[in-house]
Amino acid sequence: MSNGRMHHAWIISGPMGVGKRLVAEETARILLDPDCDSDDLGKPTHSSSHQSGLLEAGTHPDLHVVHRKLAATSSVATLRDRKQMNIPVDLLRETVIGGRTSDGKVHEAAAYRTPMLAGGKVFIIDEAERLDLPGQNLLLKTLEEPPGSTWFFLVTSRPDGLLPTIWSRCQHLPLAPLSHDAMVTWVASRHPDVSSDELDDLIAFSDGSPGLFDLGVRRSLGAWIQSVLSMTNELDRGAWTEAMAASMGSHIESWSKQVLDENPRASKASANQEGAEMILRMLSGSIRRQLRSASEVDHLLELCDRVDRVTDLERQISAGLNLKHALEAMTAEWAPSR
Repeated sequence: MSNGRMHHAWIISGPMGVGKRLVAEETARILLDPDCDSDDLGKPTHSSSHQSGLLEAGTHPDLHVVHRKLAATSSVATLRDRKQMNIPVDLLRETVIGGRTSDGKVHEAAAYRTPMLAGGKVFIIDEAERLDLPGQNLLLKTLEEPPGSTWFFLVTSRPDGLLPTIWSRCQHLPLAPLSHDAMVTWVASRHPDVSSDELDDLIAFSDGSPGLFDLGVRRSLGAWIQSVLSMTNELDRGAWTEAMAASMGSHIESWSKQVLDENPRASKASANQEGAEMILRMLSGSIRRQLRSASEVDHLLELCDRVDRVTDLERQISAGLNLKHALEAMTAEWAPSR
């Protein structure tokens, strides 16, 4: 940006909740507000321009933020009625690349329109890994031959879900979690009222991700974390019961209900998957903490085997296998072999 050589397409990757979309939006502010330059990146705005107010309100006509929930307000009826699991081609045509959607309407390519206010346009595609493969392939031409002063930010926590041809057209900005000390400082400034009973568990769960800590507080995950860790402690001692898988499943159902209460058009399958990912995060966090202090070879081998169990569970969930059966198999195979 300082040299006037800002690349037109970026992949911003990193764990959930570390501020990927925030970085994209902040960069968009600098690119679109004529009163700002690269020295203002990450600093409180001093701009009093009309564009600054629009950016602050999220109504700037040259900033386009694309995400799967936009389907709820689409002009395409089939998009409004479908569950919001991915970013389908019709939504991409309607918001970015133009073309004929499944209802027969032809949409102008927003990427090629003349900017309405600023000297350029910014497109942020959130959860870009949810672009289906036809959509990614259709986006390639725009990324390869973009109009002038048009920038794309593909935000993703699963960069392996993007095609190699997408990667080849983008610069990559990976974001890392905060250190433990930085996280403690951030929590103290933002969440001073979190009880001491939950604080350590939520910090461990978020693993350097402020967004995940916020989510844990909002969804009251403290008790859930305690419950799952208690079950894994029992499994570590070989004390398996069939009720463990059912209890984890109940937590996932509770998560899914909260998601659907907040957004009735959300996909229940996707909400269940999100809840299962929270379970996976808790399980992997437990293993990671044990690996840091393990010294006996047999114990290390058991922990490595549990890493495989969690990885298998993640694959099964992604493939849409029966969640109850997958949890039962994982908990049954968790117990120590010795």
